[in-house]
Amino acid sequence: MEFTLYSSSFCEPCMQTRAVLAEAKRLVPGATVREVDVAAAPEEAEELHVRNTPTVIVTNGAGTEVFRAAGVPTLAQVLVAAAKAL
Repeated sequence: MEFTLYSSSFCEPCMQTRAVLAEAKRLVPGATVREVDVAAAPEEAEELHVRNTPTVIVTNGAGTEVFRAAGVPTLAQVLVAAAKAL
């Protein structure tokens, strides 16, 4: 499972989201966290319809999206998404 954070360098809420995802990764063995700067990868952001930062997308082992949050997700939301991804 992967937690992907779509961020931008000027985004204060992105820092909060990094902390939430770091804690989720600590609690979920085998989870990976990937961060994509939308300015550096605009095609990927556009393809996935990412319209604001932060956006978090959780995918299962097959790469299927099981959760998306625009804005800062709570740890509980990310953990429920992780359970769906298993």
